[in-house]
Amino acid sequence: MPLPLPLSILDLATVARGETVAQGLEASTLLAQRAEEWGFRRIWYAEHHNMGSIASAATSVLIAHVAAHTERITLGSGGVMLPNHSPLQIAEQFGTLAELHPGRIELGLGRAPGTDQATVAALRRDPRASETFPQDVQELQAFLGTTSLVPGVEAHPGRGTGVPLTILGSSLYGAQVAAALGLPYGFASHFAPDALEQAVALYRREFRPSEQLSAPHVLAGVNVIAADSDDEAQQIQREVQRSRVRLFTGRRGASLTDAEADAVLDSASGGQIRSMTRYTAVGTPETVTTYLEEFAARADADELIVTGPAPRRESWWRSWELLATKVQNTS
Repeated sequence: MPLPLPLSILDLATVARGETVAQGLEASTLLAQRAEEWGFRRIWYAEHHNMGSIASAATSVLIAHVAAHTERITLGSGGVMLPNHSPLQIAEQFGTLAELHPGRIELGLGRAPGTDQATVAALRRDPRASETFPQDVQELQAFLGTTSLVPGVEAHPGRGTGVPLTILGSSLYGAQVAAALGLPYGFASHFAPDALEQAVALYRREFRPSEQLSAPHVLAGVNVIAADSDDEAQQIQREVQRSRVRLFTGRRGASLTDAEADAVLDSASGGQIRSMTRYTAVGTPETVTTYLEEFAARADADELIVTGPAPRRESWWRSWELLATKVQNTS
């Protein structure tokens, strides 16, 4: 039986070990084509900078490419880190996408920089830009509407496209912004789970209806590692955890052995790394389905947005294929 609620995909556009960036992007494009056939509702791509294993830094460019190679599936950002950009630039980029692919483009917005401070400086952005996030969201929304908040300045393309916005976050702040502006709220529980239930409750309690949205809508992030057996899935999860250790220690390559990574994972500091991905469905499709149903209830979510963290491309593909058997077809 399919899951009783829609599933979407957050594709981190990963470049697997031994792949080129072009090969990683080709895999993301093919995943979108398959996801469209399988019935996933949407695919989002996240803006990350200075990370060699993630190829979605130029988020709008990637969305444009994938949109040109698919027909129906909704595509968007999960998200664009608005403090890195001017609202006008993002309105022009996503307005262009909306004109090229009507009804298929949406825009998730985050407040974090999506990178380290040195990279923030390289992006030529003011580190204090995040302080005006709510105002920037409103300015962007107005550029995509018909009444600009900046006298004499319009977004062309962008004006009148009404690209739908979603506020993304992992804290109470994002929940408050989404509720005050009457926008959907996506919680990054796939890597920052601590405030999930509190933030969703606050969002639903304080939500104010808007022109875009009449009632609250929550998307919750969750990792999925599906395999043909529970034991195989558990082994893949251990590979994922080792990869995270290498990432956080700055030693992603072979210089950190599996035994050394396991030693870190089994330490007190390793517990912190494991905790970041505590919301992970691991096992056969049946095991995964049960977990996702329970997680959706716990998160009070209207929709789940799933990441596939399996580090080897073959296990990554198999996980998506198995999960697809449980998707509520929306095509």
